[in-house]
Order: sequence, then C-alpha cells, then structure tokens
Amino acid sequence: MPDKAKFWDKIAEKYSKQPIAQQKAYEIKLDLTREYFTPESNVLEFGCGTGSTAILHAPYVKHIDAIDVSPEMIRIARDKLTPEGVTNVKFDVADMDGFQTQPSSYDVALGLNILHLLDNRMAAMGRVYEALKPGGYFVSSTMCLREKILFRLMEPAFPIMHAIGQWPRVRRFTASRLQQDIEEIGFKTVHYWQPGNGPVLFMVGQKPEIA
Repeated sequence: MPDKAKFWDKIAEKYSKQPIAQQKAYEIKLDLTREYFTPESNVLEFGCGTGSTAILHAPYVKHIDAIDVSPEMIRIARDKLTPEGVTNVKFDVADMDGFQTQPSSYDVALGLNILHLLDNRMAAMGRVYEALKPGGYFVSSTMCLREKILFRLMEPAFPIMHAIGQWPRVRRFTASRLQQDIEEIGFKTVHYWQPGNGPVLFMVGQKPEIA
C-alpha cells in the first residue's frame, strides 16, 4: 500500500484546496446519486480522497464507510468531520483489495474518479459486487481517456509522466468498454450519462435482486 499511496500523500494538501472541476455537473451527480439513497442506506465509498463527497451525502443516509489508499487524504478527511458536525461517516485507510467487509453489507457503493486509477478494476468491482446487497447500486464516475482524440494523442506521455512522479498511473479505455466491464461483473445498467458528451462516464449499475 505505501507505494500506491506515495503520489497521493504528496499532493493531498494541494488536492484538498482545489475547486471542484465542472461544478454544475458535480452537483447533478450528487442529486442523481441521492435518488438511490434512503435514510436507512449503508454506503461504501472507495477512493474517497479527502472526503468531501461522503460528507455532502451524509445527511441522506444512515452510515458511510469511506476508504482511500492515502493516509494523508484520510487525515484531511477526518479533520473535516467535527467542523461539519458529521457523525455517520467513518474514514479508513484501505483499498478494495484489503478492505474487510461481510458480503451483502451495503445498499450503495460509490467509486468516483477511481476506476481509471486502478491496476485491476475488474477485481475491485468484483469486491464491490460481493459487498452489495441484492438490488444494491454501484455508482461510478470515471474518466474514459480513449473517448477523445486529444487524450489518445497524449498516450505516449502518460507512462513518462508517471515515471517522473508527476502523474498517477492511469488506465485508458472507452466508456463503452467500461460499461461492458461493469456488466460483465454482473451489474445491470440503470443510468448512463456522459456530461457534455465528454470523456467522463457517470454510470449506475444495479446488482440483481436475486443473484
């Protein structure tokens, strides 16, 4: 885990102070996500960063377990809890490989801006599938870098920038490939949206009621 966390620990303070990119689309995603919550929802968010989204969702659910690989990100997230008066969010250092949970524990799982950063997104989504109750929802928002020609032209730069510590390791795929992957895990697509027809895919998949 330390190797995975190194880049994110280094940028955590700067990351926490950055304004939300595409604020309007972000607010729409918040509203769309809340359509799948109830006051009794138990929620898992993996790759939670500095915790802002989990804290914004906290009033709408019973409890949120939010995890991130970066200890610095989690430290910043925990520091927000008391000032925000939030008592139903628990932040922990973990990734989906090492996160311990019982099967069918959660009503909703959130993977926001994280799937393109994982070495094995299929394994992580498989763990999410197991963690969700039958009928539960997986909400994802993912940068699909092969959607736009500009990012395809930039592909040779990605490993170089990662090697010199300027960028994280980024996996590149299309939105249709990601949807295929999510459905291969077993989810049924119930919402699919690419804001502004851009490279970001916001998608909600539902685990079948009877697996």
